[in-house]
Amino acid sequence: MMPVPLSEDNPFQSLIAEATDDSAVLQSRYENHRVARNSQQREKILADSFAGWSLDEILKRLDGPGKEDGFVDPRNCLVIWARPSPQVRDLILFVQNELKSISPSLWLMPPENLHTTVLEAAHSLTEEQIEELVQTLLSSKDVTPADIAAYPRSHPTRLIKPMVSFDSAALALSFVPAAGECLEVESGINNEQYTYHHLRRDVFDMVRQTKVPVASRYIVPSAHLTIARFISQDEFLVQGLDGAETVDHSRVKLLVDKIGEINQKLEDEYWPKEGAIREGGEWIVGQEGLVIRRGRVWYGGGEYVPLD
Repeated sequence: MMPVPLSEDNPFQSLIAEATDDSAVLQSRYENHRVARNSQQREKILADSFAGWSLDEILKRLDGPGKEDGFVDPRNCLVIWARPSPQVRDLILFVQNELKSISPSLWLMPPENLHTTVLEAAHSLTEEQIEELVQTLLSSKDVTPADIAAYPRSHPTRLIKPMVSFDSAALALSFVPAAGECLEVESGINNEQYTYHHLRRDVFDMVRQTKVPVASRYIVPSAHLTIARFISQDEFLVQGLDGAETVDHSRVKLLVDKIGEINQKLEDEYWPKEGAIREGGEWIVGQEGLVIRRGRVWYGGGEYVPLD
């Protein structure tokens, strides 16, 4: 297909321009974003004023001990995802098991639901509103759903340096765009000026060309797969002298310290070293194509949008 024409207001292009189209600078922006956010969240969560995890009230009603039979998530979305490779899924399973050892009540993203959001076209709409957008997408002649899904096959990008990112609501495995580290010819990538952020930029404009308006919340420099959410304060409460339950800050610190321990292991064993990257420490995004999903996708669910 023809090269993707860039919109003047493409939010992803601005960072690429600021980085002078340099993959090393883009990697640095992604790295700085996640490190600063982890530091900020760590300080907030370990503070004496921390009142407990931000529970996902909808997920609580869909799964876990508080599950309500018949409850339906009212939020409908239209998104474009990349699924992780088997090696990345294995790495996530290791991380989830480590987290579960400290917090058995954590809700873990099922392996088949794992994804990173390349582009969120629409969120929190009704089924009818999403159906209208899907029909617009399917009726497009200039750019088709199949074009969008297949795009990374001709524009492969690598993500590297896995790290657990976290806040008071959820945990994710995050990556940064590669910048030439341990580049192998057989990967199909012959240079790395074209990065994951470029892919997000191009997919944004491809969707725009279908006449579907893009209302994305995720334009920050982040490449992450949500791996766990909080649906309970279990294990993190202690009974005071007055009988009231309060946050057990020592238990909270155990989980935060476990995240730090995991991240050190990831850096030691899965980051590029001596010209090599261990399996799971590198992800070529969309090798099998992107996935277009509609409906109740919040926790990795929803339905496929047909590609033809």
